[in-house]
Amino acid sequence: MSYQWALLEKIIIVLATFEELTRQISSSSSSAAEVIPSVTVLKRLLARENEGDTGIKTMKTTLLEAAQKRFKNIENEPLYAVATLLDPRFKDRYFTGADSNKHAKDALTQDVEKMVAALLSRTRPEGAETVPEKAPRLEAQPDSSSSRKSSLKGLFEEILQEHDEERGASSTQVQNQIQTYWTEQTVPRSDSPFQYWGVNQIRFPTLAATAAKFLCAPCTSVDSERLFSVASNIIDARRNRLGGERAAMLIFLKKNLPFLLKL
Repeated sequence: MSYQWALLEKIIIVLATFEELTRQISSSSSSAAEVIPSVTVLKRLLARENEGDTGIKTMKTTLLEAAQKRFKNIENEPLYAVATLLDPRFKDRYFTGADSNKHAKDALTQDVEKMVAALLSRTRPEGAETVPEKAPRLEAQPDSSSSRKSSLKGLFEEILQEHDEERGASSTQVQNQIQTYWTEQTVPRSDSPFQYWGVNQIRFPTLAATAAKFLCAPCTSVDSERLFSVASNIIDARRNRLGGERAAMLIFLKKNLPFLLKL
């Protein structure tokens, strides 16, 4: 009997990690960035052998195999991978494979460059063309077909060069931001990634905009289920005359008032 109680204590210690990670990623402030680090920590815990593992080694091995099977390609999912990179608490420290780390960084770079290109296209006036300040004037020579061909060729090359220079400048700016971000130390896990990007959005404007896109995704549906619970508490049989607009306002205030009071 004492052996069984001792075995249960060991099992509780192992399963307590699952409970702790579940509570963390189910919180209202969690994001998709916490998935890969949580899986990496969980796998390392289950793979580590301790002197007190007598009687639970088979259980830990089975749990490890199940985790590896269920999260086999998690590091190759752009949503989770890019979100992890953009969380200043984790960055690229929790990837277990060099290939997945590289693919995640490539996906981040491509997404940031697309965002920069979209911003440039929106800020440029419609129909406007980039013209060099000292563009050479082409002299009209109607009697020479070779001159016309040469002029056309030059215009083609000129337009290509203008766009290549613009893209090269934006690409260099993006690379500089990313490299500076990589070289800086990670922040403590107790810090908020949202506050970090709020403070550093001037230093890393494109990265901050990309972080706002990826870090807003919750890990689980727990917070959505909590919202339905709030709605069921507000809309009940005794409030059958409560309109939909008023109910939506009350639900919004119930969920967001605590955040406003902290400001």
